[in-house]
Amino acid sequence: MTATPDVKGWCPGAYKPMMSGDGLIVRVRPFFARLTAAQVLGLCTLAQRYGNGFLDLTNRANLQIRGVGDGALDALLQDLDDLHLLDETPALESRRNILVTPFWSAGDETEALVARLLNSLAQLPDLPAKFGFSVDTAAAPLLTTASGDIRIERSAGGIIVRADGADLGRLVPMDAVVTAVHDFATWFATHKRPEDRRMASVLAHTQPPAAWRQSPPLAAAALPIPGAHQQGALFGAAFGQIDAVALSELMQETGAIALRVTPWRLFLLEGADMVHHDAFVTTPDDPLLQVDACPGAPFCASASVDTRIIARALAGAQIGSLHVSGCAKGCACKGAADTTIVGQDGRFDLVRRGHAWDAPEKSGLLPQDLLAELTGSS
Repeated sequence: MTATPDVKGWCPGAYKPMMSGDGLIVRVRPFFARLTAAQVLGLCTLAQRYGNGFLDLTNRANLQIRGVGDGALDALLQDLDDLHLLDETPALESRRNILVTPFWSAGDETEALVARLLNSLAQLPDLPAKFGFSVDTAAAPLLTTASGDIRIERSAGGIIVRADGADLGRLVPMDAVVTAVHDFATWFATHKRPEDRRMASVLAHTQPPAAWRQSPPLAAAALPIPGAHQQGALFGAAFGQIDAVALSELMQETGAIALRVTPWRLFLLEGADMVHHDAFVTTPDDPLLQVDACPGAPFCASASVDTRIIARALAGAQIGSLHVSGCAKGCACKGAADTTIVGQDGRFDLVRRGHAWDAPEKSGLLPQDLLAELTGSS
C-alpha cells in the first residue's frame, strides 16, 4: 500500500453532507426505518433532480443521494423537509443513529421503544459521530452483525439493554429501557479514552458493572432473503444501489403503501406482491447478494479502480463472500470476507479471508488476472 486512505470519523447526513469524487453525499435517515409511498416517490424525484439518479442503501439502513452540487444543497434540504425526512436540527440528526429491526408492526413494542428513544435524544451525553443504537426487538434478533453500540434486544426473561461487545445485557422493564440506554451511554462517555469511538473498543479495556451483565440475547434468526414476505415483498439492491426511476416504477406497479429499509441491501415493499424486475435482485440464489462493492472510481476520490464492473464480472466465480474495495478503507464491508479485492494505483491486491486493510496475498494484479486467481485457472 502506497498511501493511507482518508478515513472519515463521521458519516454523512443531510445537514452535514460529505464531499466525494462525484459531488456531495447527502444521507437520509428514515424514521422508524420506514418511508411512505409518497416519501419514496418524492425521494426518487429528488435523486434525479439533484443527484446522479440513484439512491444508495447503506449498511446502517439509510438512503443516500450522491452527486449533489454545492449550489443545490439548500434546495434539496428544503425539499427533504417538505417530505418530513429531516430532523428539526443538525444536532438531533447527528444523534439519531438508530438502527431498527425492519419487520415491526404498528403499535408493537419496537415502535413504542423507538418513539421513546427518539424523544430522549437531546438528553444524551456527547458521543462520537458514529456511535449508534440498535433496536432489535423482533421475536428473534436480526441485527446482530449490523452496526450498533448500545443494543436493545430480547432475552428469555424480557427486554435487555446490552453493550456491543458484551455477551450479556441488563434486564429491564419496558418503562425503564430508555433510562438504561442513557445509563450505558453515560458510562461509555465516562470511560472512553480519546481514541475510543465505539463501545466495543471501551469494553476491550473496561467492563461495565456486573449488574449490567445478566442475561444473554435470544439466538439470532436467519437473515431474510428476497421473495414474498408476510408484510409484502423483499427486493434486493446489488451493491446497495437503487435506480430511482426503476424504484418509482416498482412502487407504482406493485401498489406498495410504504418501503422499509434494512442493513442487508434489501428493502421491503409493504402490501406488495413479489414481481420480477430487471433492476433488482428478486431471487435468493442471485450471486450478487454475496458481493460487496463500494462506488469506486471515479465516484470516490480515494479509489483508483472501477469496483462494480469487476464485482459483476467476478460474482459467482468463487465460493463464499466477495468484497471489492476501491481502497484500503473497506467502506462497503467492515467484516472479513472470504475474498477481498482492493484497488491500489489502478491495479488490485488480493486478500484471502480478511479485510481490505489486511496484508494482501498478492499485489499488482490486473483485471484479467483476478478470475484466474479466484478459480485456480490460468
